[in-house]
Amino acid sequence: MRLLSKRQLREVVLYSPQHIARLEKAGKFPRRVQIGPNRVGWVEAEVQDWLQERLDRREEPYRHS
Repeated sequence: MRLLSKRQLREVVLYSPQHIARLEKAGKFPRRVQIGPNRVGWVEAEVQDWLQERLDRREEPYRHS
């Protein structure tokens, strides 16, 4: 298992830290892991799965509601 730091996460997911925090709070992004009092990380496999879901949806036909 590999954990991503905030810097590494930002290289993979092109969202601001504030937007990532909002998505986490809404349950729409993998939750961070508290490693120490001032250090957090994200499980790389969970972030990759989250990205893969978006890639899979990209292939679906666009549906305007």
